[in-house]
Amino acid sequence: MSRELVFSEKFPQKPHNCPAVKVPGLIFCAGQTATGEIKQATTTVLQNLKEVLELGGSSLDKVVKYNVLLQDMGDFAAMNEAYIAFLPKPMPARTCIQAGCLPGGSTIEIECIAQA
Repeated sequence: MSRELVFSEKFPQKPHNCPAVKVPGLIFCAGQTATGEIKQATTTVLQNLKEVLELGGSSLDKVVKYNVLLQDMGDFAAMNEAYIAFLPKPMPARTCIQAGCLPGGSTIEIECIAQA
């Protein structure tokens, strides 16, 4: 199976990670993170995922699954408010868990899988 790495100056490939990988029919986006107030952080992360998906020839409309990691599950309602307002309907499948420690003190991390 062929794999195509998706990256740019804004989303560089790192030795241990790539912002997204395309395989026939699908694009897998690595987690995007943000710090600060959860509604704004959620919007920032989703905007970054939107840009990564577009670099790979996809879009938020084609996402079939999100994985959301929150530093504090107490932020769920506020995260969900920003999440719902940002995404088209019908909503894709989603998992949301509390993660004990996210990279760089982030308050949220979201990854996704979309149709390519």
